Amino acid sequence: MNTMSKSIVLASAATMTDLEPAPISPDWILSGKPEARAKMLAKSRDGTSYIMVWECSAGRFMWHYTEDETVTLTFGEVFITNEKGEEYRLGQGDMGFFPAGTSCEWRINDRVRKVAVLRKSLGLPLGFGVRCWYKALTVAGVRTRSPL
Repeated sequence: MNTMSKSIVLASAATMTDLEPAPISPDWILSGKPEARAKMLAKSRDGTSYIMVWECSAGRFMWHYTEDETVTLTFGEVFITNEKGEEYRLGQGDMGFFPAGTSCEWRINDRVRKVAVLRKSLGLPLGFGVRCWYKALTVAGVRTRSPL
């Protein structure tokens, strides 16, 4: 798959099966022997965003987010414990957002699969500049406003 293509990218369940090993840092594992696998499905032209499919076997581990990550579970369930000690269950079809710089504990009892959209944080000054640039393009009629 050409991940730098300007065309629309679609993925079927069949294209999300040939995942590569994506080991979890041994320092992050709290119990069990979780084995993770992943595959990049698409990447933005500017390299700041990408979409991954990720799955993992049973285990308990910490996860430290270096990029904003939005996930939708497509199979199984996971129990997430946030930095305040609050536990939440995510199951098939559920969505979660994990901002860059946060950490949480993942507890998987069987197996879980997610599709994740990851975005590199641009930081406040650069992010503000990008928003101003897009606003100027919209006002000039060069860019249409997103329906979102």
